[in-house]
Amino acid sequence: MNDTNTANDLAKVIDHTLLNSTAVRADIEILCRQAIQYGFYSVFVQPKWVDLAAGILRGRGVKVGTMAGFPFGAEITRVKAFQAETAIMAGADEIDMVADLAAIISGDRQALMHDIASVAGVCRSMRPKVLLKVIIEAAALTDEQIVFACQAAQAAGADFVKTSTGFHPAGGARPEHVQLMKQAAPGCQVKASAGIRTPQQAIELLAAGASRLGTSKSVEIIEQFRTERKEQ
Repeated sequence: MNDTNTANDLAKVIDHTLLNSTAVRADIEILCRQAIQYGFYSVFVQPKWVDLAAGILRGRGVKVGTMAGFPFGAEITRVKAFQAETAIMAGADEIDMVADLAAIISGDRQALMHDIASVAGVCRSMRPKVLLKVIIEAAALTDEQIVFACQAAQAAGADFVKTSTGFHPAGGARPEHVQLMKQAAPGCQVKASAGIRTPQQAIELLAAGASRLGTSKSVEIIEQFRTERKEQ
């Protein structure tokens, strides 16, 4: 569990996210300025905006992340690997890939391992190494499928397992899923993402074992946290 005694503590574990396909350059610039102002850990943007975000944030202590295989995870594995490599070359510090969800549901460990390991190989080949998070859409899975997916992700070289894309109708992050994911893959950290709108939700997810939070409501969460804690 992360210590969240202050708003600054909470901001340091948030990936400040804007993945709307309708976002334009001005929106990304605002996102980056907010990340600097509030001290968020990173910004997460669509691949086309990585170069812009990296340029704005260079030397400002905020990392840049993006997606591969987003939002459905149904791309061919080599496409995901190419997406990751291209984004890293543009300045991405972290990659959040969507796992092969069909492989998870059908229990195809070989296909799932190949999918994750291919992107992990790209990330590990970089100097410095790029962090890889694997999204499993936990809300759409049974507990057994969550355990299967997390164990495969850990074995394939993932650094994090991540709850959700935010684009699946089954919903987003739940504390019980975070706890199960942490137990299933103790060698990985857990990122809770999607549907996080309040400080209370954020704190509950961190208490369940999340090391990072992904949300587009970052500013609102921090401002509400400050109000509730009477911070200046």
